[in-house]
Amino acid sequence: MQQKVKYRLVGLAVILLSAAVIFPVFFDGAGYKERQLQSEIPSGPVPPEIVRISPKNKPLPDTSEPAEPMPPVQLPEPPVEVKKVIEKTVAENKIELEIHKDQPVLDQQGVPVAWTLQLASFKDETNAKGLRKQLIAEGHKVFTRKQGDLVKVYVGPEFQKSRLESLKDKLKKDFGLNGIIVRFTTQ
Repeated sequence: MQQKVKYRLVGLAVILLSAAVIFPVFFDGAGYKERQLQSEIPSGPVPPEIVRISPKNKPLPDTSEPAEPMPPVQLPEPPVEVKKVIEKTVAENKIELEIHKDQPVLDQQGVPVAWTLQLASFKDETNAKGLRKQLIAEGHKVFTRKQGDLVKVYVGPEFQKSRLESLKDKLKKDFGLNGIIVRFTTQ
């Protein structure tokens, strides 16, 4: 048994000695060299020249609020021959023609003043669409607008306020809705 321990100790000594000699040969750090690669990234583009452009046209006027209507323009009286033909056609077809009553006018910006009849306001959009379908089926010009959480139903627009007043009475009889006449805007 003594002999086995000697062999093991001698074997261990040989392994340690050979490791001490071979280890520095392989792991001295001489084999590692940091490689310096050239950059292949192209240079950036030339920044464009900034050009300042000033507007040549005047800014458009603010149209958030509708302008006040201008006074109506007086229409000239038609010639006698034209007047006779108009009166004959009106009498034959029973047309209600009042040219000089409630004439369309332009506002201060030169835009025609139009009116609409606001019939109802709904929280539920399906109710507004249902009323709109009924009114369209009756032959009226109808549109809806969403304002906040309400959907409003309008009839019109018309350039003569008197037409909407008579239509308001008719719709009150037919649908039981008492609308209000408001100025038409595109917003």
